[in-house]
Amino acid sequence: MGSSNDDVSDAFGAEAKDAEGADPAQRGFFGRIFRGKNADEGDDAPSRAKPQAAGGLTLPGMANLRKLRVDDVAIPKVEIVAVPLDIGKDDLVEAFRKSGYSRLPVYKGTLDHPQGLVLLKDLALLHGFGAAGRFNLRKMLRPILYAPPSMPLGVLLQKMQKDRVHMALVIDEYGGVDGLVTIEDLIETVIGEIEDEHDEAEGALWKEEKPGVYVVQPTAPLQEFEAAIGVRLRTDEDDEEIDTLGGLVFLRAGRVPARGEIVAHESGVEFEVVDADPRRLKRLKVRLPGAARAAAAAAVPAPAPKSEG
Repeated sequence: MGSSNDDVSDAFGAEAKDAEGADPAQRGFFGRIFRGKNADEGDDAPSRAKPQAAGGLTLPGMANLRKLRVDDVAIPKVEIVAVPLDIGKDDLVEAFRKSGYSRLPVYKGTLDHPQGLVLLKDLALLHGFGAAGRFNLRKMLRPILYAPPSMPLGVLLQKMQKDRVHMALVIDEYGGVDGLVTIEDLIETVIGEIEDEHDEAEGALWKEEKPGVYVVQPTAPLQEFEAAIGVRLRTDEDDEEIDTLGGLVFLRAGRVPARGEIVAHESGVEFEVVDADPRRLKRLKVRLPGAARAAAAAAVPAPAPKSEG
């Protein structure tokens, strides 16, 4: 990438000072509200704890722009969907289709050598709707921002607004890619989760996928779900303070578990995290004891037949 993490931090630090010292008309909407929110706080103002809901999850609020850092909201490197610079047009179309994203990072060789962003809109305008022409991904690349993990969210949000770039890669101390954050992630820390026309409708709080297996929203009331499955999930005093299924899973794991992780319950019930980000659970799969044992047995490969002689 050619620049160290210190270079990135210095550049963004200077950008933050310029944004704070600029005329209000030049700072933009988020710059003005971020400045106004903290106008009465000096550099030696006492640090406040992050606003949290029961279960340890961060609540939305304007204070998050100052109190949270980039690494508090970024998705980890292993979850980044990116494409190589030498990808073909058909494969790029498939990458957009499978991911459902409107922009993807482009790398050369490995993700630690990012080249920029490719937008679905650019691909469609240049090569869709029956358009002919030679495919050249390099000509479609747009700039991408880089941010150190310790950068305050408000500083990155102002940078995104000024440069009109809605995605940033988080760079570690060695200059490698450590995560990714979008402008939507930052805004959601202030106003809560944003759902657009591409998000799946939530519908019922849970549904039975097959006997003994349920797909459940983390916001499902725990008492009602217990009644539906006929299994008591509150087993100790701490559980009595939990109102939702997501809160129970968080309590058992001691953190926000990652996508694909399975959290076991002492009753024999298994909670599989179907969808999640670093801050919250989004969808769970619950297997009752019999179904959990069947899933475990199915995962064990059958022994190879012994050869005769």
